[in-house]
Amino acid sequence: MEVVIVQDAQAGGELIAEGIADLLRRKPDALLGVATGSTPLPIYDALTAKVRSGAVDVSRARIAQLDEYVGLPAGHPESYRSTVLRQVVEPLGLDADAFMGPDGSAEDVQAACEAYDRALAEAGGVDLQILGIGTDGHIGFNEPCSSLASRTRIKTLTEQTRIDNARFFEGDIDQVPHHVITQGIGTILEARHLVLLATGEGKAEAVAQTVEGPVAALVPASALQLHPHATVVVDEAAASRLKLADYFRHTYANKPAWQGL
Repeated sequence: MEVVIVQDAQAGGELIAEGIADLLRRKPDALLGVATGSTPLPIYDALTAKVRSGAVDVSRARIAQLDEYVGLPAGHPESYRSTVLRQVVEPLGLDADAFMGPDGSAEDVQAACEAYDRALAEAGGVDLQILGIGTDGHIGFNEPCSSLASRTRIKTLTEQTRIDNARFFEGDIDQVPHHVITQGIGTILEARHLVLLATGEGKAEAVAQTVEGPVAALVPASALQLHPHATVVVDEAAASRLKLADYFRHTYANKPAWQGL
């Protein structure tokens, strides 16, 4: 995989947003896979700025959701559907019908998982999937020891992940659902380009294990090593435990290989 070390989160967001803009110039109806949480916000902010300045046309772009809580009522402000609509779809000026995601309030959740997996394939597959990474190396909600061949499915959140996410529920862990629907690692790996953004010293160990450690279910993000086109963008703090940090700085010089192609 290519590893690009940038100065800070804003620089990482701008870099990835320009990569997305390049993709949309080549393929205006590209399907973009988006992640939630605080880490990817600089990407969405930078992409929105490009749209508003006229630097890129996203009118035909499509958006696909990575995961969703199970059991939250439709329209709940902290559902990932609501979050993606609020943070991505609306700022980009897209219609709600440009968005697709799993139904976390479905009566038959397993059937909803299978339906979403099929819908992604029928849509032509994800062209570029944005990913974050947990401190334990999870991607999406594929917690440690998830199958590297897993498909979209129901997962039980670990206590640590529920603690981490309580900040989105007024700090009350009792409001955080216990289960989620998540694209599986096997599903994620079917995207044509995977772009992971990680910032902060707290992600440094997970980044090092993902990039330089063995491919192992204990570190789900390490499966990116199996992908033919994976890009990891990290700030200096998140890169602090990479043994090959100097090599990555020299090789990519803040410019991933996908740019200019």
